[in-house]
Amino acid sequence: MDLGITGRVALVLNAGGGLGSAIAVALAREGATVIGCGSNAGRLELTAQRVSDAGGTMTPLVADLTDVGALDDLVSSAKQHAGPISILVNMTGGPPPSATAGVAVSSWQRHFESMVLPVFRLTDLVLPDMREQRWGRVITSTSSGVIAPIPNLGISNTLRSTLVGWSKSLSAEIGRDGITANVVLPGRIATGRIVSLDSAKAEREGRRVEDVAAESMGKIPVGRYGDPAEYGDVIAFLASERASYITGSVVRVDGGMIPSI
Repeated sequence: MDLGITGRVALVLNAGGGLGSAIAVALAREGATVIGCGSNAGRLELTAQRVSDAGGTMTPLVADLTDVGALDDLVSSAKQHAGPISILVNMTGGPPPSATAGVAVSSWQRHFESMVLPVFRLTDLVLPDMREQRWGRVITSTSSGVIAPIPNLGISNTLRSTLVGWSKSLSAEIGRDGITANVVLPGRIATGRIVSLDSAKAEREGRRVEDVAAESMGKIPVGRYGDPAEYGDVIAFLASERASYITGSVVRVDGGMIPSI
């Protein structure tokens, strides 16, 4: 299937991470011109090499995505390298494990400013060009915790849910401009983040990490953690011409893990 995004410019946040790297590869393989940004230059270079190995190209841009004031320069630089952005993949880092009650106000504020505000600002920066093109994709990666809150991830569950309400509201405002806005939820995808969460749980409970992981996989209907490439492929489809009638949606990539309908 031709996804119809050859030559489209895609800006992928946190492209040096496990999910971000897989998304960059998937989009580049379909012919998109990828700009990958993140704070770690070395990881971005590794992703750029993966993209090259897959037959595509990616321009790495080092940027502090938690600094809202620096995002204007990021978008300006991306446009100078590749032209107007047609596809934006929003993905911000996750907070450490935490309860929900008793969290310091300063912590709520700090994580809101690093996880949520950058998504709002970056989207506002790219929407004018998308409107001019009469075509655009705003895809925001969050967490399965927005549907089934994950124990001991109180900050993540709460703030990522904010992005779901924002994306749904946005989709109603931009649909007639040929722009879609969707949220994608990863279940337990085999990345460093999942290893970290499993390790934290093992330490809290005095158990082996292997046992925690095995228990977790046992609760997933397909019986395993997801491959990051499987997640990237779903993002690539939502970014495509073929997905032009999908907007305001929340798409689960979880192997059937989330227990609700």
